[in-house]
Amino acid sequence: MALNGLQIQKILPKTNCKECGSNTCLAFAMKLAAKKANLSECPYASEEAKALLGADSEPPVVGVRIGTTGVKIGEETVLYRHEKTFVNQTVIAVNINASTENCLDVLNDIKNYRLERVGEVLTIGAVSVTQSGAELEKFVEIVSNAHKVTGLPVIIHSGNVEALEKAAWAVKGSNSIIAPEGNVDYSQIVKIASENDHSLVISGVEFDEIYALTEKIKLEGFNNLIINFNAQSLAESFQVNSIARRAALKDGVKALGYPTLKFIDSGNEMMDTVDAISEINKYGGIVVLPSFDPAQLVVLMTLRLNIYTDPQKPIQVEPKVYQIGEPDRNSPVFVTTNFSLTYFIVSGEIENSGISAWLVIPECEGMSVLTAWAAGKFNGSHIAKFIKEIDLNSMVDTRMITIPGYVAQISGELEENLPGWTVSVGPQEAADLESYINTVLRKK
Repeated sequence: MALNGLQIQKILPKTNCKECGSNTCLAFAMKLAAKKANLSECPYASEEAKALLGADSEPPVVGVRIGTTGVKIGEETVLYRHEKTFVNQTVIAVNINASTENCLDVLNDIKNYRLERVGEVLTIGAVSVTQSGAELEKFVEIVSNAHKVTGLPVIIHSGNVEALEKAAWAVKGSNSIIAPEGNVDYSQIVKIASENDHSLVISGVEFDEIYALTEKIKLEGFNNLIINFNAQSLAESFQVNSIARRAALKDGVKALGYPTLKFIDSGNEMMDTVDAISEINKYGGIVVLPSFDPAQLVVLMTLRLNIYTDPQKPIQVEPKVYQIGEPDRNSPVFVTTNFSLTYFIVSGEIENSGISAWLVIPECEGMSVLTAWAAGKFNGSHIAKFIKEIDLNSMVDTRMITIPGYVAQISGELEENLPGWTVSVGPQEAADLESYINTVLRKK
């Protein structure tokens, strides 16, 4: 029978040492009960605790750390994100063939790629280097350069065991990934991965084949495994990913409870994008794209941001006064909620109008304008209280503030709570802000 958090805490050492990453043993026990942590993370767990909890404390999908920045794949606990949320987002990687002439240029493109969306900076998470006929020494050199130039973990992809061994040693300690190709002796590859602190990709077509390999390797004491289902079609990939996740979560099949990796290269850019979208939507741990394509990356990273946003927790910006452009003491003042999308749309429209302004963002728990107003988080007294707390009066000489048109009814309450201020009702839609600024504000 599964133990709850309080029962598990009684078995733990109760030192509150924080070495497991949790503030208290109780917090760690709650994570164990929810299968969001491993007992091995507790350095002082007794033999009794290990015997009582053992494998039952492990997450249904093993969490595998890659790279040196703490990025983790796997360790998900739900089939559908609305049940709770998805946590460890799909890593988007770009492949380089070692025989390519402009490898360093591509590596610099990967390193410098940045996509900013709703306040988050999205980047490429790993580099894959495929031997693809290149001589051994050149392959090892490119693997080494891939890590040096980008600072990212490297997916070392080759069917040559000697090449895998030398490349793994070249980036030892980088928490990279060894991805053998073809029929290889996994006992030899496991040793290479273990000695160099890398993860290992297990490939296969049949579930039984993968099941036997992962179970055998785990019993030998190595558990940093990633599964590559060699599916032959988009439909098959969708199916095997779903079956494996359900088997791990619902049926407790630990031999299939590992994050996945998918090499994508259909030869058609559109189909590559579709394949990658399917992986991001359906439990993919790492998606390896065949080449660096900024247009393709925008699509995939935007989708990933949406899928891995907690549906129960709105994206929000920090409540404070933001400067749009270079405002002075007489620049106009606007107010809206701290829902990220609202903030970025409103600030963008103000910036597009060509004026500098102050944008007041009170705490609204990440709600949109009408939702926050309905919840009592965006009314006259709430906004006035925030303005007084940040002492806006000392920052500006102007005494006019523009509110969203959708909440025109709060104008009187806001003026009552902000003596000396005049409230101007702006447009309902942010797209009309530029017109409002030109026809109303510039004339005042």
